[in-house]
Amino acid sequence: MPNPKRRHSKRRTSTRRAHDALRVPGLTDCPHCFEPKLPHRVCPKCGKYGKAGREVIEVAEA
Repeated sequence: MPNPKRRHSKRRTSTRRAHDALRVPGLTDCPHCFEPKLPHRVCPKCGKYGKAGREVIEVAEA
């Protein structure tokens, strides 16, 4: 099994890790309650999905 002959420099290591940063998820507004939500998912605030407003989950109001 081959082993590295020399250690990688700090620059080479950090260059490789430059693309490992976490990205901010793209949020859209719910067409019913106008709260930010992830696209193609049920709104956690009102429990509706899509423009037609199909109620998928029941949300207890506080």
